Amino acid sequence: MKSRSMGVLKGLAALLALYLCAPFLSVLGQLRGTDWRVLDIYTVFSAIGISAASSTVACVFIALGGIPLGYYLARHNTRGMAWLGFVVQLPLALPPLTSGVLLLFMFGPYGLVGHVLDAQLTDSFAGIVLAEIFVAAPFLIIAARSAFAEVDCSHERVAATLGLGPWQRFFRIVLPLAWPSIRAGLLLSWLRAFGEFGATVMVAYHPYSLPVYTYVAFGSLGLPAMLPLLAPTLAVALLISLLAGWRGSLRLSILPAFPARSLPSPVAPEGRHDLMLALSARRGEFDLHLRWHTQSHRLAILGASGSGKSLSLRLISGTESASHATVVLGGEDLSSVPLEQRGIAWVPQDYGLFPHLDVAAQLALSPFADPAAAAHWLAHLGLCELKNRLPAQLSLGQRQRVALARALSCRACLLLLDEPFSALDTPRRRDLVQALRKLQGEIDCVTLLVTHDPDEAALLADEIMVLDEGRCLQSGPVQWLFRYPASLKVAKLLGLDNVGEGSVDGASVLHTNAGLAMKGNFAAHARVMWRLPFDAIQLDAEGTRRAEFLGFMPRHGEMLASFSLEGEVLLARSASDADLQPGRCYGLTLEAGECEVWPIVGAADPQAAESLCDAHEAVQADA
Repeated sequence: MKSRSMGVLKGLAALLALYLCAPFLSVLGQLRGTDWRVLDIYTVFSAIGISAASSTVACVFIALGGIPLGYYLARHNTRGMAWLGFVVQLPLALPPLTSGVLLLFMFGPYGLVGHVLDAQLTDSFAGIVLAEIFVAAPFLIIAARSAFAEVDCSHERVAATLGLGPWQRFFRIVLPLAWPSIRAGLLLSWLRAFGEFGATVMVAYHPYSLPVYTYVAFGSLGLPAMLPLLAPTLAVALLISLLAGWRGSLRLSILPAFPARSLPSPVAPEGRHDLMLALSARRGEFDLHLRWHTQSHRLAILGASGSGKSLSLRLISGTESASHATVVLGGEDLSSVPLEQRGIAWVPQDYGLFPHLDVAAQLALSPFADPAAAAHWLAHLGLCELKNRLPAQLSLGQRQRVALARALSCRACLLLLDEPFSALDTPRRRDLVQALRKLQGEIDCVTLLVTHDPDEAALLADEIMVLDEGRCLQSGPVQWLFRYPASLKVAKLLGLDNVGEGSVDGASVLHTNAGLAMKGNFAAHARVMWRLPFDAIQLDAEGTRRAEFLGFMPRHGEMLASFSLEGEVLLARSASDADLQPGRCYGLTLEAGECEVWPIVGAADPQAAESLCDAHEAVQADA
């Protein structure tokens, strides 16, 4: 059945292909009896020259306006832009003669413009150009709009953080990436203008363009005269079509790469790591509100997918607007500094390398790039042999190192890393995490990492903010955060086990929310968090507590035994040769003296929670 269906599709494709090719093949049968002297060669080439020249002039004007128009149609999804996009494509749907009549209403003797200019635009070379612009421009506009829509907006944001202004971003990043499709659209516009008859004959019958002259010659000499006229036409069309289909790239340098000395230096307070963030933004139903003041050199934002981590980085970098976004580093308010001069280097999740630039060009792109620093990081990160490769020729790990080298080659005061290891396999991920950890000790800038992996955050940060649904659940030094999570949700995001919520009564009995009770030297408190170390849970055949064995769970490179005890799921270390059967109950002994308890109230504030925990531990020591 599948083979029959594919046969039908192939047959339909072959029929259409044959029909489209047949008219060109039919020319071969006319070659022998054709009189090539029937036409005035001078007039033929004059008409070809007029059509080629008018098409070229028309395409210059089409390119000057159509490329920017395609860009704005692609980047602005407003209702007004949607209507504008609809209107500028209407010439494609109109019969060419109708397009000519519309142009006469404007440029003819009784039109508004024609009346002012005494109808000098009709029956002239200018009239031919005007007619060709009207009917051919939609081809370029549609191609440009589609091409710009395919260019990832993150490339522009990354370029902005590298110090490129709007003009430089457009001409050095966006246009080169969109150029293959734009070039094809521009050449198709040229062909459309070159072959336009209907609008041209209405607006400018004289001088003869090639389509008009073809019509006149056919009327006076008939079909035998057509082949000598069609031959040069087909040759021109074939040449332009081949150019339209050529897959080349564009490396535009229309705007020079201004040397760093001609630009204001970015804000880069060396050795000062006092960072204050105040961000507020709304995206649809999602609200982000957070404040953070820290003096640490290495920072991390930890949270699940959709918590607002990447949005926070874009707001900090200034590449996305917000109702309120304040970023103060080393006493300098970066939020009041132009985006191109903030000195913030951003490495997005996909690394943000520009597909049309090789590694060396990536590092030299920024106006603030330091050639000596670029050479240093190329060698230091093992990229010297890769400097002539394009991003598509690099592995994920190599791309990550190139993105880091590019960011470090600029004079950045803040390095933003958006889940830089998410696309890597485990061995490579571990190697690059260690490499970045070492790198952090060699650079004098604040690093802010966004991740959902608590191990990465613990290795690469001194302070962590735990984010959930656009709100900060807890922030503080790494050791404090992992020791005193403020809530069960924070504990889960940190990947902590044997942690829960509960209360301690006057008899020093801990009651977990699930129903487990442990007698110990605990200070009474209405709401507490508790944590039981793995080693505090022991298999004991004579133990009074009976727990159901659930199975073995991998944790940090070792296999732990999972038990269900009075509603709580607890992990414990067990002998590798222990014969445990899932579903069976075993005796357990809990070392309540090793259970750590701390109050929930104030846990989101490191200093307040630390003092509460110190007082709590003092009560336990006295008891």
